[in-house]
Amino acid sequence: QVQLVESGGGLVQAGDSLRLSCVVSGGSFSTYGMGWFRQAPGEEREFVASIRWSAGNTYYADSVKGRFTIDRDNAKSTVYLQMNSLEPEDTAVYYCAAEQQGGGSAYEYEYDYWGQGTQVTVSS
Repeated sequence: QVQLVESGGGLVQAGDSLRLSCVVSGGSFSTYGMGWFRQAPGEEREFVASIRWSAGNTYYADSVKGRFTIDRDNAKSTVYLQMNSLEPEDTAVYYCAAEQQGGGSAYEYEYDYWGQGTQVTVSS
């Protein structure tokens, strides 16, 4: 059984940074594409960032490009999301997801496993 557990969320001020972590257990982490998605109150869940299984390619939503960085440590079965210059618009529950195909898709339906989410709140 594959499990994903996110951590690192919290309440910060605009301009601050946070680093989210997602630990994957019970599966073949090094072969998975990994993604971060977020859902703000009253909104649909949206793509934030993803990384291929080989870590050679990363992809970002336009809204976070240049501020957020996704990375992975296959030895620790962990994917990270470094978030800098946070804005109130970044307030959301952040979810990590694992994709068996390994490509690092931007589409939710291509992901096979999901975490429970971690809350990020950015005050102005």
